[in-house]
This record gives sequence, C-alpha cells and structure tokens, in this order.
Amino acid sequence: MFLGADIVQWLMKNLSIEDPGEAIHLGSLIAAQGYIFPISDHVLSLKDDGTFYRFQAPYFWPSNCWEPENTDYAIYLCKRTMQNKARLELADYEAENLARLQRAFARKWEFIFMQAEAQVKIDRKKDKTERKILDSQERAFWDVHRPVPGCVNTTEMDIRKCRRMKNPQKVKKSVYGITEDSQSQSPVHTPAQAVRKTTKDDLHKQISFLNLQIDRHCLKMSKVAESLISYSEQYVEYDPLLTQPEPSNPWNTDDTTLWDLESRLSKDPSQQRVKRWGFSMDEVLKDPVGRDQFLRFLESEFSSENLRFWLAVQDLKKRPLQEVADRIQEIWQEFLAPGAPSAINLDSHSYEKTSQNVKDPGRYTFEDAQEHIYKLMKSDSYARFLRSNAYQDLLQARRKVAFSQD
Repeated sequence: MFLGADIVQWLMKNLSIEDPGEAIHLGSLIAAQGYIFPISDHVLSLKDDGTFYRFQAPYFWPSNCWEPENTDYAIYLCKRTMQNKARLELADYEAENLARLQRAFARKWEFIFMQAEAQVKIDRKKDKTERKILDSQERAFWDVHRPVPGCVNTTEMDIRKCRRMKNPQKVKKSVYGITEDSQSQSPVHTPAQAVRKTTKDDLHKQISFLNLQIDRHCLKMSKVAESLISYSEQYVEYDPLLTQPEPSNPWNTDDTTLWDLESRLSKDPSQQRVKRWGFSMDEVLKDPVGRDQFLRFLESEFSSENLRFWLAVQDLKKRPLQEVADRIQEIWQEFLAPGAPSAINLDSHSYEKTSQNVKDPGRYTFEDAQEHIYKLMKSDSYARFLRSNAYQDLLQARRKVAFSQD
C-alpha cells in the first residue's frame, strides 16, 4: 500500500513535472484505467492526501484486452453475496444489477451460481491477507468495467465521440460546413470546391472508422439470438400480431374500439402500460403518463431538475432553427449557469464541453450534458422510482381494475 501524496511526489520527481495539478491529472488517468486504485473508495481518481492506494494485479490490467461479459459480472456479484462480510456487502446499484442479471440469465442461473460457489470454496483456502488483497483487486477491476453510477466507464467510447476525435476539424463548422483550419490551408479554393473536397475526405474517414467498428464489435450469433428471444418474450403481450388484444385487433379488423379506449384511458393508464414502465427508463419517458408520474416522483425527492433539463433538450431538437439560439440561452441560464435556479450536477468534462458548445449554438449543443444526466437518472432515480410506493401502488391499483373487469 502507498499514499496518494507519495504517487504525486513520485510523478513530479521522475517525470520532471513542476505543477502538482498536472501530476494529479496524470495519476487520475492511470487510476481511471485501473492500474492503481484507492482501497477505501470506489471512485477511481488520485487524491494528493493520505488516501491509501494499491497496485492492480497484471491479470486485471486493461492492456490485456480482456473484455468481461455479463455472465462474469453475474458470477462476481453472486460470489459477493455468499461471502457474507460487511466489507463485501453489495451496494444498492450492485443489488439492482444482480437482480437484473438474474432475470436476464434465468435459464443459466444455476450454472452461474455453481461457478460462484466453486470460486468461493477456492478463495477460502487462501491466506486471509492474500484473500483480502485479491478481493480488493477484483472489485477495482469491476469498478473500471461496471463503474459506480455517475462515474465514466473508461473502457467504452461512444461512437459519436470517436468520430469527433477522429475528425476534430468537424467540431466547429462554418456556414458552408468548412472549418477554419481547412479554409486557412486552402485559400485558393472556391467555397464549392472546398465543400466537395472536405465532404469527400470526411466520408472516406468515416467509412474507414465505421469499418473498424464493425470488425471490432462483432457479436456471436448465439448471443444475438439469446438477446432477441429475451426481448421477444418480454414484449410478446404487447405485440398485436402475436397476442390478440381486447376487445379486438384494429390492425386486421375495422373495429377501432381499442384505439378509442386507449385514447380515453390516456390519463388513467391500463395495467399493461404501467407494467411496461418497468422494462426500461425509455418506456417511461416515451409514455406521457409515465413521464408525468416520474416527474412527480422526482419532485417529491427535490431532484426534478434532471428530468426537466432532459425534456428541455429534447424539445430544443425539434424547435425551428431561428428559435434555437434563444432557447439555448434560456436552458443554460436555468440549469447550467453559475447560480442557476435549477442547477444540474455535471462532471467537469461534460460541463467544459457544453460551455464550449454554447459559444457556437446548435440543436445538439447539450448532447453531452443530456447523455450524462440520462445515465444518472437511469442508474439512480429510475431504480428508486420503480421501488417507490407511487409506482407500486399504481401498479397494484391497475391490477385490481384488470381483475375486476375479468
């Protein structure tokens, strides 16, 4: 074990770094990839204080290109529940992940449980100190690949961010879609020639990049089939071609009673609709009634600003172009400006990126901030909403109505 302050001093001495802030930043990048990790915290960053750190075992290094699967994560969480130690108890988000994985792997859960049980038996034969170190290293590995809600997953890269990194000249656009760099390098070209040249080069780069992504993200056919079967089983009762809806199917009859009934019940949703909100947060957000219920729940927890910001950004993307700039300033002043009345919690990277985008406003100015807020709501607020009395009471009430109608 060693102290965070020792790492900072070592980096400054051996890499000739004069600014401590730069050494902390470099050390945080190393920690974010999982090569070192704090013992008492699961946010992988470097602190210049007395926080204790430990080196990661080479087996768990990201440079080994080991891409863990959900079954590995399920075995790890299942194993944690068997060890029955206070320091290994599952956090709330881990317990939710375990429940979700148990539903997803219901057919093979017995195999996962047996694997976890076998690993626990092997671990118990090891020395107590060695076992404690291995436990911390394994948990640090999953802090990288399945991070705590609100932390960035450094092992994944969004394709849009990759494109911006591969094509930095496209980040800032002019009226013709030409960057300042390309204009300064080719002053003799007419605007039309510059547009054709830039577009052709960009297309070639994008095609090459997407070809690499296709090769990189190939999935086994068995996994694709398993995912499709799981999705189909979940949504089978909502497919009018597979499950006969009541009172009749308007897709193959002239009877529109079902649609009329749904429109009348828009403010008083059926049990099917309420149940569907539990499938994913997207189901809640695309249902007007579900959205209202989710907003009321967040208001009760004094955290409605996240959803209101997300909805405002969604509305921004549909606004006429002449209204976009003014609306961006309104959103900025309400949610992101210093002293904003409904300030949202962004990480430094998203805030800095958004601050730069506001200077060159467009419909997708808040894309990074919106994505960050979406992940926060999905990993935290949405899970609490499903466990809340508001949702459970509504679900039970709808079930009672359905039973009485039957």
